[in-house]
Amino acid sequence: MTRPVPPPVRLADAIARQLDQLADQLAQLSPDQAAQVTARVLDADTGVLGGVLHLLVTGSVFAKDQAERGVLPAEVCLALGRGANELHDIALDLEEHQGALQRLGSQPATAVSKPPAAPAPLVVRRRR
Repeated sequence: MTRPVPPPVRLADAIARQLDQLADQLAQLSPDQAAQVTARVLDADTGVLGGVLHLLVTGSVFAKDQAERGVLPAEVCLALGRGANELHDIALDLEEHQGALQRLGSQPATAVSKPPAAPAPLVVRRRR
């Protein structure tokens, strides 16, 4: 007999499906709508990225507790902690571009469809 799937596992599965649906829809949106969605997803406080980061940090705390009890290998705890730290750094990098996405998302569709006078280079050096 198979064990029933706990509600949190079903919730995680449902969220993963919804994220796939959102990505599919994002690819078909107008630039202003895509910018609005992307800005909300990347919001570190209330968006998907912030939620995933919070989930990863919580998982890291759980893994640390279980590793200290000898139930999980220490590498699991370290990997989750490293993942949480790296995702936090990525969230900080993306946060500085949120304003540009919000501005694009608030423009009327006709203004968005005009090509820029000079395209911006796609290679940009990161500040260290």
